[in-house]
Order: sequence, then structure tokens, then C-alpha cells
Amino acid sequence: MRICKKNIRLQDITIMYFTAIAALMVILVASYQGPTNAVEVSDLKINPSGPLPPLPMPFRMSLDPRGDVQLSWNISYANQEVYIQLTVADIKHGVVFGMSDRGELTNADLVVLWDSGTNSYFGDAWSDSEGHVSLDSQQDYELLDAKHKPDGFHLLFKRPFSTCDPRDYLIEEGTVHVIYGFLEEPLASLEQLNLSRIHTGMQTVLMLRPDTLPPTLPPDVRTLDVLSPNVIIPHQETTYWCYIQKLPENMPKNHIVMYESVITPGNEAIVHHMEVFECSPDKGDVPEYSGSCDDKMKPNKLNFCRHVLAAWAMGAEAFYYPPDAGLPLGGPSSSRFLRLEVHYHNPLIISGRRDSSGIRLHYTPSLRRYDAGIMELGLVYTPIMAVPPKQNSFQLSGYCTSKCTQTALPSGGIYIFASQLHTHLAGRGVRTVLVRAGKELEVVQEDKHFSTHYQTIRVLMKMTNVLPGDVLITKCTYNTEDRSKPTLGGFGIMDEMCVNYVHYYPRTKLELCKSHVDSGYLQKYFNFINRFHGDDHCVCDVDVTEQYSKLQWDAFSGEVLDSLYNTAPISMHCNQSSARLFPGEWDKQPVPVVTSILDKPRYPCEGGAPPTSKPPTNQV
Repeated sequence: MRICKKNIRLQDITIMYFTAIAALMVILVASYQGPTNAVEVSDLKINPSGPLPPLPMPFRMSLDPRGDVQLSWNISYANQEVYIQLTVADIKHGVVFGMSDRGELTNADLVVLWDSGTNSYFGDAWSDSEGHVSLDSQQDYELLDAKHKPDGFHLLFKRPFSTCDPRDYLIEEGTVHVIYGFLEEPLASLEQLNLSRIHTGMQTVLMLRPDTLPPTLPPDVRTLDVLSPNVIIPHQETTYWCYIQKLPENMPKNHIVMYESVITPGNEAIVHHMEVFECSPDKGDVPEYSGSCDDKMKPNKLNFCRHVLAAWAMGAEAFYYPPDAGLPLGGPSSSRFLRLEVHYHNPLIISGRRDSSGIRLHYTPSLRRYDAGIMELGLVYTPIMAVPPKQNSFQLSGYCTSKCTQTALPSGGIYIFASQLHTHLAGRGVRTVLVRAGKELEVVQEDKHFSTHYQTIRVLMKMTNVLPGDVLITKCTYNTEDRSKPTLGGFGIMDEMCVNYVHYYPRTKLELCKSHVDSGYLQKYFNFINRFHGDDHCVCDVDVTEQYSKLQWDAFSGEVLDSLYNTAPISMHCNQSSARLFPGEWDKQPVPVVTSILDKPRYPCEGGAPPTSKPPTNQV
């Protein structure tokens, strides 16, 4: 049987054949052409939309454990832009840089430099829920320079804080989780890239910093190094190392005016963060110790070394006190013992590496006008406060009430100039707001992407004046989706805290201004929930930890607990430096009634005006 009734000539077959070949070549060539909205690096002509930032960049850090990728950046508050420079020691076929909510490789905002084997391209990109990368239809990263230098390949680009692109990360105050990756092979198309199939890593950083110049140190400034004693870093991924250092005998009162990190050369990518604590003066001598902070055999008195003097995290700059204030060090009312805590992050399990990193305190015997103080805000460390299991976003609030500030603060109030936020592993966000006359006045400090592994003292963009009668509310957000039991307040790493250590002046006797829900109302909650689930027997004689553990947890139990925390009376801890309560009645206090006026859009695409700040004198 004949398929065609009409004979096809050889000439027709030849034409059809070559037509098909030509069509195939067009398809192949098109697939290897550069994307229309990416920049071909070889065609780059430096003609930026604004002036280039001064080099070297003022902020810098190592991204990878070996130090092969360096991140440096500068900020233009006038233009609402961040200038970013990557230096890659040995670049092969490209590099990936990006930001995501908590350092995930999925749903990330990316910028990619890649080569197709013949040409190199730069473009704004994003990853989907499986890590597949696509070029963004809206290109918000502007390439400024790309060149090889003796220390590696330098890639310079910039991006606005807010781009109004739903696929882009909003750069704001607080922790930024930065991701990076290396391309070992050329890519014919960026859509071939899946981040799960390349070598990647993550770091945390405070990208937006205050725009003020550091004050000048006094001529009689002295230094005290609190350093690890030539420690051999354990060959494990995470280590918290503690070391006790004694101050000189009969050291008179001085003022700490600045501190900075001292990192052993070569360990810049392993020393993750450090803190110096003063031990409690009423505990007397503290035994010598150098070892793991988690060692169950460590001296018990180390647990009473909790008064923060200094805190540093990777990427942080030197910390300066305001010109009129200094933190007391030495003198008859202070302890002679300090505890250094160093967090080593050693993902490559490097062995035999020695370390003498720590913090250098700069102090002066010429006392400044004011003593600086540290006050704890938030929740009391107690199992009375708990987070139900399987929660995506559960919030707890701690109050520093108007009654406490009216009792303890001087008439002119205090000035908060820095703060250190603190939760444990379930913490996802922390926010402290100032309330005056029942209305939110300003945000003291907020971190929407908080990480317990990145805790440093943060200088505020502007000081906050807290007056007698004001209220300070510290709210923490938790995620317990991976937990089957309630998470209670407490000191253990699997317990939770909600704290903001605010640094302020002038120093007052108020050292702790925190709250917890009234225990009597919590007992009513237990009785109600148990009856709701058909359990009528009284559990009044059982401690609160056991009552939480025996509770039947479901959506209703969590919602009622959330309502209780937001409406029930509270017990206040309005404590003096001596750990005694200020005189007065502090139980069964009403929860402050607050009108929220601060949750407004801050960028044009959100319906509001962009934030304003004078151009920083030491930045772009």
C-alpha cells in the first residue's frame, strides 16, 4: 500500500532536509545566547547610576570556613542602597550570592555570576521551593565592576534596600542570613542551576549599621585583653569554650570606653562570636577554669557569671560608648572575676588548630560624667511561660510597666544607646517598643530574622529616651514546629528566654524590669483545658512543669494559652541591683493597654514613605 499518492522528488526531499537542519541550528544557537535581561560581563562599561563607594569597604567578613570568599560592603542611607563586594580567591565558572529568611537555599533572593563556556554573565535571580534558579524579570542588582586582582576575583555591585519585587529580600535593620555558592562547571543556561547540587554555605551579618563616626578615645586609655589561653579548638562543628580571668588585685574603678575583637590569624572564619561576663560580686572567688561551657564538671560558680560586659559576633566592628558614659570596671562594688565565652564554628572539623582569640577592653581611669548601666527587659526565666508544640509563629511578651519606670527612673529618664537581644533555639524574632501615654512611640530594637547563633551588642541608629511612667514591651516570636512537647522558660538551651539587655545611661538601681503571667490565672487555664478535654480531677498540687507536660495539646489549647498571656494580669520583677524588688505591690498587675501605631509601611511599594537618614559621614 502506498503512503503518498504523489511522488516526492529528490529535490523536494533535499530542501526539506536542509530546512530542518537550519531550524535546528536556530534553536540551538538561541539556547546558548545570553539571557536578554542579564549583563554580559565582557561588555561592562563602568557607568554607574551614582558615585562609586570609597574603597576599601568599611565592613567586611569571611563567608566560608577557609576564608576563600570575602564579603565587604558599604551603605548609602541617602540613596537607600547597599554596595557589596565579593572577593573570591579562586573562581572557576562563577559564584552565587544571596539572602533568604533564615539562610535557606530555597525561596532565596540571588545574584549570580556565571559563564556559558564562551561568555560570562551577571544577573538578579531567585530560587524556587526546590532550589531551582531562574533569572528575575526585574533586575535590581547593578553590576559596577568585575575584574581579577592579585588577591582574587573582585565583583562589585549594588542594590536598593527595598526593590518592590516580591522575589527580592527586604534589607532592613537586624540579622541578615547570607548564602553563597561556587560554580564548578559552565552553565549553558542559568535555569540549569540547582543550589542543592553545588557547594554552598551560609553566614549571618548585621548589614545596616549606624551612620555615626566613632568618638575619639581619651589619651590615658589603657587596655585589658581577655583572651583564650592558647586553646586547641576541638575537632567538632560547635564548641562553646569558657575561661575565667581574674582582674588585678585592688583594681580601682575605671570606665570601659571601647572594646574590640582580637582574633588569632587564620581563625577568622572559625571564631563565630564571643562574650565577656562579670561574675556576681557576692559569690566571692571563682575557681580557675578553661574548658567546655557545657562540661557538667565545670565549677558551679561559673553559672553566676552572667553580667554582660562585652559581646562580639563575626562581622561586628569595634564597640564605642557614648562620649559622656563608660561602663564601670573594677572598684569595691564589682567582681574581680570575668568569664570569657567563645563560640567556635568548625564545620570542616579542622583538628589541631590553636586559638588565643578574645576581646580587648579599652578603659580609662578618668571617669566620664555618667556610669553606663545594663538592664534586662523581657520575660522572667520561669517555666510559667511556655510555648506550645507545633507552632509556626507563637509570640510571648514581657513588660517593663509604667509603675516600675515611675518608681526607679530619674526625672530626666535614661538614654538607651545599644541593646543585645537574646532567645534560645526556638527564637525567630525579637522586638522592643517604647510606649508613652498608651501609644507606641518608637521601636527601640527589632530583629525579624533573629538567630540565637548570632548575638552581639547592637548600637541603636538613634538613642531612645525612656522617661518615668513609660512602658517597654519586649515581644519574642518562636517556632516549635519540630517539637512534640511544650517549650518552657528556663536556662537550658532547649528551654526558652525572651530578653533584651539594654545598655543605657545614667546608671540607676534598676537592673531588671521583667514580667510573667500571674500563676493563679495560669492555674485556671490548666483547670479549664483539662475539663474541656474530659479530665476533671484537680492538678493543683502538681508543679507547673508537670502540668504543662500532661496537657493535651491541640489548636484550641494553644489559642487559649495565647489569649491568657495577652490578657491575664502579670507579676512584675522590678529589681534593684541587689536583686531585691523595689518597694511596692508587684503581683496581679494589669497588662498595659497599648495602641499600636508603628506597624506602618516604610517603603514606597508598601504604601509609605522611605525611611530618611542624613548621609553617613564615613560611608557613601
